[in-house]
Amino acid sequence: MVIEVLKDMNIELKFGEFLGVVGQSGSGKTTLLKIMAGLLKPTSGIVLYKGKPVNGPTPAISLVFQEPALFPWLTVLENVVLALKRFENLSKDEMVERAKAYLDMVGLSGFEYAYPGELSGGMKQRVVLARALVTNPDVLLMDEPFSNVDPLTAVALRREIDMLRAHETLPPSSVLLVSHNVEEIVELSDRVLVLSGRPAQVKGEVLISMEKPRDRRSPAFYEYVDQIFTLMS
Repeated sequence: MVIEVLKDMNIELKFGEFLGVVGQSGSGKTTLLKIMAGLLKPTSGIVLYKGKPVNGPTPAISLVFQEPALFPWLTVLENVVLALKRFENLSKDEMVERAKAYLDMVGLSGFEYAYPGELSGGMKQRVVLARALVTNPDVLLMDEPFSNVDPLTAVALRREIDMLRAHETLPPSSVLLVSHNVEEIVELSDRVLVLSGRPAQVKGEVLISMEKPRDRRSPAFYEYVDQIFTLMS
């Protein structure tokens, strides 16, 4: 049996923007990200990066999965260094120093030699973020990265990403976040695409003009939330 997951999907990720993609669970959001990252080949259509086809994984595009996929037998530092192995022009010392710098950036200085089993869920997700950023990607794709951590940790991680982008220390020029959490999408995104059910299509687009950091308690915030929920229903 063939199941059509995505249909007539045409998405442009603009330079420097934070694009949110929201849809119900099972609507094909993860499939969309895997295709964009070059991990899945679409049955039809094409993914272009700077005008060239994406036919497989590339250092220019990093993907943060919903689950913190870390190698338990490697230290935190070794898990991050692993992402740099494809760069033949970097020495081992350069890889280690670069990995340490990004671990410090995400608040994990001092945990370089810990193992994943010794970390909390939020700390594991910070390691995954450091590993995604250490290659200096142009595009960061995030697949519901806050869904498996507690609410307070999720708040801290979202604020950290906002802060890094505000200070222009976050390497990727563009970020795409997929989620079914509408409040999360409104808090972080410059523009939001709303997906239909399977097969997923873009039902609508919402531009978020609020200044950051955004107050979730403000009337303006919930006007955007209501607008997106209306498009989803």
